[in-house]
Amino acid sequence: MEYKDFFFQAAVYLLAAVLSVPLAKRFGFGSVLGYLIAGIVIGPFVLGVVGENTTDVMHFAEFGVVMMLFLIGLELRPALIWKLRAQILGMGALQVCVTTIVLTALCLLLGYSLISAFVIGMIFTLSSTAIVMQMLTEKGWLQTPAGQSSFSVLLFQDIAVIPMMAIFPLLAITTAKPITENPNLVSNLSGWQHALLIITVISLIVVGARFLLRPVFRFIAGTKLREVFTAASLLIVIANALAMQALGLSPALGTFLAGVVLAESEYRHELESDIEPFKGLLLGLFFISVGANINFNIVIDHPLLIIKLTCLLMLTKFAILYILAKVFKFNNQNSLLFALSLAQGGEFCFVLLSYAVQSQVLLSDIANQLVVVVAISMVLTPLVFIAYEKIIAPLFIRSQEEREFDELKPKENHVVIAGFGRFGQIVGRLLLANKIKATILDLDSENIEVIRKFGFKVFYGDASRLDLLQAAGIEKARLFILAIDDSAKALEIALNVRKHYPHLKILARVRGRTQAYDFLKEDFNDIYRETFDSSLMMGVDALRALGYPAYHALRCAQLFKHHDEESIQQLFKLNVLEKDYINIAKENRKNLEKAFHADNEESEIKGDLAWDIENAKERG
Repeated sequence: MEYKDFFFQAAVYLLAAVLSVPLAKRFGFGSVLGYLIAGIVIGPFVLGVVGENTTDVMHFAEFGVVMMLFLIGLELRPALIWKLRAQILGMGALQVCVTTIVLTALCLLLGYSLISAFVIGMIFTLSSTAIVMQMLTEKGWLQTPAGQSSFSVLLFQDIAVIPMMAIFPLLAITTAKPITENPNLVSNLSGWQHALLIITVISLIVVGARFLLRPVFRFIAGTKLREVFTAASLLIVIANALAMQALGLSPALGTFLAGVVLAESEYRHELESDIEPFKGLLLGLFFISVGANINFNIVIDHPLLIIKLTCLLMLTKFAILYILAKVFKFNNQNSLLFALSLAQGGEFCFVLLSYAVQSQVLLSDIANQLVVVVAISMVLTPLVFIAYEKIIAPLFIRSQEEREFDELKPKENHVVIAGFGRFGQIVGRLLLANKIKATILDLDSENIEVIRKFGFKVFYGDASRLDLLQAAGIEKARLFILAIDDSAKALEIALNVRKHYPHLKILARVRGRTQAYDFLKEDFNDIYRETFDSSLMMGVDALRALGYPAYHALRCAQLFKHHDEESIQQLFKLNVLEKDYINIAKENRKNLEKAFHADNEESEIKGDLAWDIENAKERG
């Protein structure tokens, strides 16, 4: 493709997005349907503005899916995986296995050969992570049981692509050597050599992401240049995508794996906020490309077949998903939302169909028909969501009692701490000693590395960036603790947070009396000047804001102060090395938690509530 043709097509795609998406959002259709309709309009069948050759743009747009999988991997912390283990391993595995068996049987009835039917059955198990996650997020349904289960099943489907790609060449073992249009590193390797190379490369990705990237990011963060950090983030995604592509695997799988490994990194939120804008733009381009690449000539030539296959795909998956939801004891509303969300084909279907043709387990004519079926199912999905929102959901609202509505899981007390230096550490330690989870942000990469040795999870990031705060979960937070040492910047952050999240309680650190006046002028009353006692009182107020009685919060502060002073004296007298100092500090923190637990039990026995006037009023 010539440069002028590429730039012309890029301009057409961007113009289509700018015009269609706001209109679609205005009419309540959602952004995904707007992108898909724009692609159909500018494609060869309607206006023909982008012509027949949209393959290069489609490949470029698929990079948005690659980035999306990387961001999904970043969200998969071990705690979240463990929390969703039943849905991922149970519901996800059942959906893939049952759907494959049922669709294979149905394809056999339609006259496909056994191998073709089995391949189609596996491919059609996959759903669109890009469309479903985008729609669930836009509609605010991601935190419902149906939304969480959809996310879990989509995750299992994305992982299942790996064994599917490994199975295809085995199915063609009795045929000629698979066609390889684009030779790669594994083109001339035997099966065991290919497997060994895949294991080696994946191991290198895991080890590299775990042990090599953190010092690299720490060095880059030390430059204080945001654009360099953004470039490094994109480099990680591209490098892992190229590594997987060289092995003949899906590029998205490599970036997903890297994201999972980096999920516990202190730079996770910074990576997420840097890549998010690129992901959103490229995903939009991907949706437009899907619409533009629908071959309507196939629909015109074989209308009944396309309708039959599309109904086979969506109705069969809907029925299986609905039954699975009932097996896992979902109510009717969540079962319907879950089944409707995942009833379409997915973006990985395009990859697997192409790979199936290369592996000679599927004829190209059949694959071309299935590409159209998958694309049409993806176009229909936003319409299905609209029908659910406008027609189905209101029926449940009218017919069900309130106790039968979607039951959101209780949200944990959540705190965001900006700045974890000598001031913020005291507040954070007091909260953590009471087992209150907090997301901690700091901009000093060297300080982060030292603090993490003590067992704290601190993330690198600039709290003045609203997108980074959103990535840190500030929308769900109950408390924002502003503990950075730059009072002027702290005031700017506080004003920005209050503007976008007026419900959020803000506790702010100031350097001295003059800076306190600046905050008071802006009606910030929860301000704390830099001393140890003021840090403790800020911790007390944080505990009370999270629902702890006043007497208990003050007892915690007194006990914490006593324990901290004893700890300082102990470590000073010992004059230990850094390694021993860290171990003793960790042991002291455990002892502090035990002391809090013992004090809580003692206070419950004594029942010292009477002096707490505010608590007494609430209880009386």
